[in-house]
Amino acid sequence: MVTSVAIVGATGRMGTLIDRILAESDDFAVHSRLGRDASLDGIDGADVVIDVTAPAVSPQVVAAALDRRIPIVVGTSGWTADRLAPIASRVSADDGLTAIFVPNFSLGSALATRFAELAAPHFPSIEIVEAHHAAKTDSPSGTAIRTAELIAAARADLGPVAAPHADQRARGQQVASVPVHSLRMSGVSARQEVVLGGEGETVRIVHETLSDSSYEPGILIALRAAASTTGLVVGLGALLGL
Repeated sequence: MVTSVAIVGATGRMGTLIDRILAESDDFAVHSRLGRDASLDGIDGADVVIDVTAPAVSPQVVAAALDRRIPIVVGTSGWTADRLAPIASRVSADDGLTAIFVPNFSLGSALATRFAELAAPHFPSIEIVEAHHAAKTDSPSGTAIRTAELIAAARADLGPVAAPHADQRARGQQVASVPVHSLRMSGVSARQEVVLGGEGETVRIVHETLSDSSYEPGILIALRAAASTTGLVVGLGALLGL
């Protein structure tokens, strides 16, 4: 059985990549290719929607898919825990809805985030430095936000991380108490470093994307999950059993 996919944000970098992946797959076909400003009526009849638009547009895409009861995979950044809350409420109230939010489709990124989550309770000082290409419009990245939120959850019984002088702008933006420093510059694809500090030692967990091909397995995993599961899923790690 071939699953038809509506790509919203099809003209962007990730949309173009997804279009190629679907063309090369045996179990997916492109239902429609929509730009971020196109009418969302174009998703009608699709088996799955994948959203790779922009933070300001993504909520409209998610709402349109849920209104039509079409499973959706969201690869757009900017979905913090607060923004996800109403989606979680809506999906939990209707067991026929599916929404999968993936801040980063890279398998290595999912593993690095899980490693940081495991290490978080053992270190009082934790900061994140993330870098992306100059054209990325949002900061912090969705990956950094998700990592910081998971670090905070892992430390719930211990309290927030140590983040002195948080009033100074150069100390980064605090996300769930974790300082996050964002770089947007030429020559970079995507890189995240979580630095954990304790008495007499530091641990650095680094993931770097060298090619967009690193996203391909994760995209297929998420799309296959959307076609076969229901409910709200956040993060590729959940689909990998991490």
